[in-house]
Amino acid sequence: MLAHDHRSLLRALFDAAVASAAPSACVPRFLPPAPKGRLVVIGAGKASAAMAQAVERHWPGPVSGLVVTRYGHAVPCERIEIVEAAHPVPDAAGEAAAHRMLERVQGLVPDDLVLCLISGGGSSLMPLALPGLTLADKQVLNRALLASGASITEMNCVRRHLSAIKGGRLAAACHPARVVNLLLSDVPGDDPIDIASGPTVPDPTTCADALAILRRHAIEVPPRARELLESGEGETLKPGDPRLPAIETHFVATPQMALEAAARVAREAGYAAHILGDAIEGESRDVARTLAGITRQVARRGQPFEAPCVLLSGGETTVTLRGRGRGGRNVEFLLSLAIALDGERGVHALAGDTDGVDGQEEIAGAFMGPDTLERAWAHGLKARDRLDDNDGHGFFEALGDSLVTGPTLTNVNDFRAIVIDGAAPGD
Repeated sequence: MLAHDHRSLLRALFDAAVASAAPSACVPRFLPPAPKGRLVVIGAGKASAAMAQAVERHWPGPVSGLVVTRYGHAVPCERIEIVEAAHPVPDAAGEAAAHRMLERVQGLVPDDLVLCLISGGGSSLMPLALPGLTLADKQVLNRALLASGASITEMNCVRRHLSAIKGGRLAAACHPARVVNLLLSDVPGDDPIDIASGPTVPDPTTCADALAILRRHAIEVPPRARELLESGEGETLKPGDPRLPAIETHFVATPQMALEAAARVAREAGYAAHILGDAIEGESRDVARTLAGITRQVARRGQPFEAPCVLLSGGETTVTLRGRGRGGRNVEFLLSLAIALDGERGVHALAGDTDGVDGQEEIAGAFMGPDTLERAWAHGLKARDRLDDNDGHGFFEALGDSLVTGPTLTNVNDFRAIVIDGAAPGD
């Protein structure tokens, strides 16, 4: 196992990042003034139930609404209805919740206010397809997108143009009421259109963009889906569309805020902290090799930073599934990092998803140390074979190095921390 102090430090960094994005802490200060009319709360995402609970506890007047979250992520609410559905592959519960959400915002007037609570995971939790597409079609498409290696921006572009609720359509349904969006960002660049595929913001992308993504990644789609895109029937609402109400958008938590919180903890522990980026994308294994090169340069040459230090980064990498393993972009990153570092002394790392779920697993990520490969060999594990098979979860589970948190009730994307002590004897 990793040295206790390094594991404890890495976990403290991760916990600080997650705590900075807790809805109970970050939602209340963004609540708008009470409207003259009704307040209706809607929302979707892994953090949406916790966000709704924060609204209830701090809203002085009447409130009603409905939000949908991932199975296992619900929290008690008295006035806002909480529905659970499937993620990352949608199910009938999510489809029904999306229907009911549209019904909730019918018949509103200008004095009413819609408070929309959106966080990562909302795309799969509101799988309401355009006419002619079925839930089964959406499930096939989601699986294909997840396995393709497409970026989250690309996946959401396709999803928006085949949805009856995303790409600004939910906002249009709220007209003429005012809409205030409280967003908990889980996407590189914090673009509102990519958080839950932008149900309550205008979309500058087009059906042609979605078709280009499908071609680029050789993704097969149901015939009706291709027809919707090629004909333009799937076009979303664009900026300036008169059907959109007045929209106000606030980011209550972002990956950058989470990295800054972790950096403060690292400095308190005596380490210089360096944030390499909050929006790093690319294949997990490729990103790992790049960060391994930077790590070695720091450990061996004191460039561009001197050890001891912590390298922090966030964003959303991708995994193109080619093997029989379970995927998981954080464990794939960490396994590739271990191979690239090849036992570099004085280096320990953690990679995890801040929502507590890496891929489709109820495992947030894993820990890595300079002895990871050595212990793997002792267990009969061949790291390169496991990486080729996309089996990072199996690899780290066998070593007892999985990071298991349970639902964190927030989501500010991937979190990576590399602690560099330098080459300490016997490390």
